[in-house]
Amino acid sequence: MSTKQKTIKNPITLTGVGLHTGNNVTMTLKPAPVNHGFAFVRVDLEGSPVIEAKAEYVINTQRGTNLEKNGVQIQTSEHILAAAVGLDIDNMLIEIDASEPPIMDGSSKYFVEAIEKAGIEVQDADIEEYIVKEIISYKDETTGSEIILMPSEEYEVTTMVDFGTKILGTQNATLEHISDFKKEIAAARTFSFLHEIEMLLENDLIKGGDLNNAIVYVDKELSEPTMQRLKKAFNKDNITIKPNGILDNLTLHWANEAARHKLLDVIGDLALVGTRIRGKVIANKPGHLVNTQFAKKLSKLIKAEKRNKVPQFDLTEQPLMDIHQIMDILPHRPPFLLVDRIIELSDKHVVGMKNVTMNEDFFVGHFPGAPVMPGVLQVEAMAQCGGILVLSTVPDPENYLTYFMKIDNVKFKQKVLPGDTLIFKCELLTPIRRGIAHMQAYGYANNKLVVEAELMAQISKRK
Repeated sequence: MSTKQKTIKNPITLTGVGLHTGNNVTMTLKPAPVNHGFAFVRVDLEGSPVIEAKAEYVINTQRGTNLEKNGVQIQTSEHILAAAVGLDIDNMLIEIDASEPPIMDGSSKYFVEAIEKAGIEVQDADIEEYIVKEIISYKDETTGSEIILMPSEEYEVTTMVDFGTKILGTQNATLEHISDFKKEIAAARTFSFLHEIEMLLENDLIKGGDLNNAIVYVDKELSEPTMQRLKKAFNKDNITIKPNGILDNLTLHWANEAARHKLLDVIGDLALVGTRIRGKVIANKPGHLVNTQFAKKLSKLIKAEKRNKVPQFDLTEQPLMDIHQIMDILPHRPPFLLVDRIIELSDKHVVGMKNVTMNEDFFVGHFPGAPVMPGVLQVEAMAQCGGILVLSTVPDPENYLTYFMKIDNVKFKQKVLPGDTLIFKCELLTPIRRGIAHMQAYGYANNKLVVEAELMAQISKRK
């Protein structure tokens, strides 16, 4: 598998109708830059608003996965997203002149063909992948639907479907390699039960349906009034039930096509996590609700892990600045000099280090018999590290001092004890203006985040 991100080479346009709206739709797939992800653009609305394909924008899962951002909606997003993931695409723009992509034949087949026709381009950026290290699960206690994600060498999905009906029974489907999506899953069409179709027709909620884009399982007696309503809705002179219990005009691609389509939906819904997944998904009785709830949970876990991710540095290498060079820049002196080394320094960030020993003066009183580095000194140490970044922007740092202006969002995660090695990383949130620096600072020890804070300071010339 390529380690580089991918997009499509050329724009390509598809047309059709929305399943639920019945509106004619034109959808154009376009290349997108690295780290862009998937996003929908409503070109029919003023300003062409963008709705990123993210779990946080899911508003409901009735008859599909529906997104909304700033009042702008996208309905039934899952089939096109599944096609993109199934073809190993990372970045793509989906321009659409309606709220709902064309249903086509109710599968991802035509979207896959369009992407392949547009061509796939490897981009100059590494992929972002979430490697599953422990079991993550979500269960809907009301329905019994459950999704479990466990470690695996690649992205795998298994679905187990049981609707409690004799006509459909229990079905399973498995995709062991995402490269098999086109052959094994893409052509699996959406399906519904007769009683659901009746409800949708009565409420005028299936305006774009016909017998070519949805498998209809007949789970109840087909009455004459229902027969007439179906004929009118699907524009057919005659409708019959096949021996396998589905309405005519469709032949199943696979006996377990329903389970395969549910697998397709899982892939499309989990695309809303916004990050590739290296792990095995087991979905028991999946549906858009449980899929998207799990996507939201996983998305939050990934964001938290990114925030808490410990940067790795080789502390055996020659430092960029030793203690003598640090004292040439910072005005602080022992016992209040709390940075021992500078490991990295750019115009936007700095990484520093402090060895915490029992010889620190503050351990005498904080606390006798239970030494813990005071949180205020952890913040001070981060600020001194940030001071190196700020003072490195002036030609004569020995003539300047730095003063705190504000400290926000301070969080202490772990105790800092004698023997710990603290690593500090400070990044500018905005460019330095008029001597004012606004930074996000993190402190790490023992491969864990121990402290974080937003710091604002001002450099001022010595009088």
